[in-house]
Amino acid sequence: MNKKSDFNKRLFFLAISIVLNSFSSALTVASHCGSALWTASSVNLSEWFNFPLGTVLFVEGIAVVIANGLLLKHFDWHRMLGNLVFMVPFSYLVGAISSGLDTHGFLNLPLSVRIIADALGIVGIGVAVSIYQRANIVLHPNDDLTYIVRFKFMNGKAAVAQWVSYIPAISIILLTFIVTHHIYSIGLGTILAFILQGAVTGWADRHVFTTLKHHLNV
Repeated sequence: MNKKSDFNKRLFFLAISIVLNSFSSALTVASHCGSALWTASSVNLSEWFNFPLGTVLFVEGIAVVIANGLLLKHFDWHRMLGNLVFMVPFSYLVGAISSGLDTHGFLNLPLSVRIIADALGIVGIGVAVSIYQRANIVLHPNDDLTYIVRFKFMNGKAAVAQWVSYIPAISIILLTFIVTHHIYSIGLGTILAFILQGAVTGWADRHVFTTLKHHLNV
């Protein structure tokens, strides 16, 4: 396969993964059964400082972009711009889809249905991360952090890398709890994300769109 065809293939899979990740993330938000750890950390910071969640998500993303550059020991401006480019449409898609689900009464569904939807959302996020990490055109900063940790420090072990990359988010949540004595957006989905998301990403590498291979740049 020539370079142009390979890039077009990766771009196609990137588009699929963004839609899948946005819809899956929106499911976890609309279910009100617990968000993934990075989202939960932003919610807690938002409550602590009384800043809009979108602003906190963006600032936290910028901080992670800088951290990624430090881990790589150089600032790849193309990569960093890609991180920022990913954040904007992804955030708007998640907001629009979750609002649509709310409008159609998703929160009125039985708790058991919302728990299942939340679990499916966590699995969908893990699969989407696998797809766009392998396409490796642009990544969300948080997932780029996991990618860097996975292939630079953890010999490709997806689950271990996911757990290590959650340390900053967990630290933020603990700090906000110590200061405010409150904790927000933590639930079953958070636990599932912590335990399963990295493993799901590793599984999807081997079983979902298997012709798509990792394009390493760490």
